[in-house]
Amino acid sequence: MTDKERSIHKIISSKNKPHLDFNLKSKTEKFTNKLFYTLFDANACVAKNIEQLELDFNEIYKLACRVDAESCGSIWNSFLSELPEILEDLNLDAQELVNSDPASNNIEEVYLAYPGFFAIAIYRLSHKLYKLKTPLIPRLMSEYAHSKTGTDIHPGATIGKSFFIDHATGTVIGETCLIKNHVKIYQGVTLGALQVSKDLKDVKRHPTVEDNVTIYANATILGGETIIGKNSIIGGNVWITESIPENSLVYHKAEIRMKQKK
Repeated sequence: MTDKERSIHKIISSKNKPHLDFNLKSKTEKFTNKLFYTLFDANACVAKNIEQLELDFNEIYKLACRVDAESCGSIWNSFLSELPEILEDLNLDAQELVNSDPASNNIEEVYLAYPGFFAIAIYRLSHKLYKLKTPLIPRLMSEYAHSKTGTDIHPGATIGKSFFIDHATGTVIGETCLIKNHVKIYQGVTLGALQVSKDLKDVKRHPTVEDNVTIYANATILGGETIIGKNSIIGGNVWITESIPENSLVYHKAEIRMKQKK
């Protein structure tokens, strides 16, 4: 056996996932894009696209779990029945961005150019598939949005209506996070866990953010028991691991010192 043949043999024998097919990743990304354009592109033929999306979903579902089409069809039909409501929620998210961001000129700009809106859209779509216990696909969808926008929203998170993410880059929202209605989040915000341990898998590890809360850039809020009370404003660069009462203002106070003259 040549050195080349030995190397090839070692690579093949070291693969611990022989059924892992990376076509699932690329095909899911294609499915995600088509789904987004079907909902928002005025030139998209909805009926035709839905037919194709069903075929595409059937293909990626089989790659994800290698089962027959019966389970796949049930999930797809449930997902399709929820799409009109998801679109209504996304239109509310887009309108919230228009209403809240002075840099926004119109709602078309939000749909076309705002990474925060794209991240929210893919979250809402993947979340529904996650709730239907679809294997792998929701996470691949969310990671695709993450790669495109810099925003990491786990599909398991629960997010209410009229959600706003501005600038988007660096925002992290964990799996068990609960965000209620009319919440505004800026870049670099982390809604995370206090600790990482496998035995906490089925425990609420991430914060609850109540109605009408604004969280400014680079704030870090951690812990499953942490609740940010409604109507609160969380300033930039703060670190929070305990609950905050309603109508609170939390901010980081910078220390200023004058330079010493030489």
